[in-house]
Amino acid sequence: MPEPQPAGTIRARQDLLSRTALGVFRLNGQFLSVSEELARPAGLTAAWWQVLGAVLREPLPVAGIARTMGITRQSVQRVADLLVAKGLAEYAPNPAHRRAKLLRPTQEGYAAVARIGPGHASLATRLAAELGDTAFAETVQVLERLAQALDTLAADPAAPAGPVEA
Repeated sequence: MPEPQPAGTIRARQDLLSRTALGVFRLNGQFLSVSEELARPAGLTAAWWQVLGAVLREPLPVAGIARTMGITRQSVQRVADLLVAKGLAEYAPNPAHRRAKLLRPTQEGYAAVARIGPGHASLATRLAAELGDTAFAETVQVLERLAQALDTLAADPAAPAGPVEA
C-alpha cells in the first residue's frame, strides 16, 4: 500500500482526485444497476427513465436534456426518439427555436415513471437508514459542489491550477 502523502502536496491532491474519480465511477455503475432494477417493472430502462425524468417538470430540447444530464446529445436523441415511438413522450414546438423541438412526457410516460415511485421511495428510505438523514443530505451537497467545481473548471480550461508543489 502506498505511503500517505502530506496534505496539500501535488501527489496528495492527485491521490484525492484519483480516489474521487474511482469512487464516482463505482457509484455510477451501482446507480445504473439499481436504476435498471427499479425501471424494469415500469417497462423502462435506466436510460429511458433518465431522459423522461429530465422533462417531468418542463419540456426541454434534446440539447438541454444532454447538458442537464451530462451525456451526449446523440445518445439523448436516440432515447428520445425511442420514447416517442413507444408513446411515452412526444415532441412539441419550441417557441424559442424552430428546429429544436421540445420533448415532453405523454400521460403514458408520466404513468410509467409513477410506477417506479414505490421502489424509488423504498431505496431512498433504506439509504437514509444506512447513512443517516444528515449524512445523506451532506452527501448530496458534496456531490453537487463537486459537479459545480468541475463545471467551473471546464468553463475556463486556461485558468492556472495554482501553485504546483512536489
